[in-house]
Amino acid sequence: MAPDSHSGMRITTSRITACARLGARLAVCVALALPMAAGAANQSITGQKKEEFATAAPYAILIDADSGSVLFEKSADTQTPPSSMAKLMTAELAFHQLAERKIQPTDEFPISEDAWRRGGAPSHTSSMFAPIHSRVAVQDLLTAAIVQSANDACIALAQGIAGSEPAFAKMMNERAREIGLTDSNFANATGLPDAANKSTVRDLAKLAQYIIKTYPDDYKTFGEKEFTWNKIRQQNRNPLLTMDIGADGLKTGYTEEGGYGLVGSAERNGLRLIVVINGLKSEKERADEGKKLIEWGFRGFEAKLLFAEGQTVGEARLFGGDQLHVSLVGKDIITLMVPRDSNDRITAKIVYPGPVVAPVERGQPIGKLRVFRGDRVALEAPLMAGESVGRGGLARRAFDAMNELVVGLFRSGSRLVTARRNGNPQL
Repeated sequence: MAPDSHSGMRITTSRITACARLGARLAVCVALALPMAAGAANQSITGQKKEEFATAAPYAILIDADSGSVLFEKSADTQTPPSSMAKLMTAELAFHQLAERKIQPTDEFPISEDAWRRGGAPSHTSSMFAPIHSRVAVQDLLTAAIVQSANDACIALAQGIAGSEPAFAKMMNERAREIGLTDSNFANATGLPDAANKSTVRDLAKLAQYIIKTYPDDYKTFGEKEFTWNKIRQQNRNPLLTMDIGADGLKTGYTEEGGYGLVGSAERNGLRLIVVINGLKSEKERADEGKKLIEWGFRGFEAKLLFAEGQTVGEARLFGGDQLHVSLVGKDIITLMVPRDSNDRITAKIVYPGPVVAPVERGQPIGKLRVFRGDRVALEAPLMAGESVGRGGLARRAFDAMNELVVGLFRSGSRLVTARRNGNPQL
């Protein structure tokens, strides 16, 4: 085995089985063994080339809500102000608190002077116009935050749940990491301007997907077209809800720095798509681009089965096991959204921190399957052990240990040579 002189990580070998269910238009390789860095194996699949698509949105992503397949992306990992789309994180945290019975829908939280001044009528921002020092039920605060984008409601929820908005923001960030948002930071519950409020359209799409899957009943609130509270009737700001395109949520946003943004979802014939755009110049442009992306996705893509539930995807190298490899399977079925009538080159890669130390229990998380369309990740699916593998005997463990030692020496030598080539004598 040879070292990777660029990363200093060992190159191992894994096997990935055929994705034969992609359809007759795709050529696949069965049981292909390829070198991979840090436990990654590559497999090339000849697919179909998608139609060209352009959007005026500086930041955009379109995904399949079921599989997470990426249909389109543009600067999807660039951090920008999420504006009121940050309220999705506020809503998720409140949903989570409700699910764990830490709060109840009928609990009443006070509208503090702070909430009233910064988010209520005096703020001249989106508000439910709750009177100062009044008490409002959690369910009404949540509905106002979602439908009316009410800042006073968000601040009241934050203070009621965490004691203060800064403490709630800390909870938001901890929760964001738990559900896999890696490029977001939330400084407040509202998304009002703050230099520390940053997110990406990819993270916002993941958040929307998580809300839809985890809280199907609560998600329905995002589709309510209006909400009347204290005799004040306000319309939902999501323009997709009135376009007859199957849209049923989620949230708009605007700040001067961030521009006009939208997180939207629509469903047709059992297929649900999530669109996120940000940085647009007007409400009309936001509405037009959101609709265009949604309709393009429904028109141009179809779902294809990669691996059935329980089907072996590939293998991972074991250290100290009573066999050399452990089979890998998906958590559920693995599907990919593929463009109709196109010729994209699709590649698949198994990624895991290898080798995996035995013993291994069936169902143990091991790594992930990454499927690329061109040079972009179109899908990531978790992989787990498809079988239990016990520890090997003393001879097997000694052999694997010696093998790791030799590989480590090769790696260290390669790093030294590379460093000296670059004028750095240090390891």
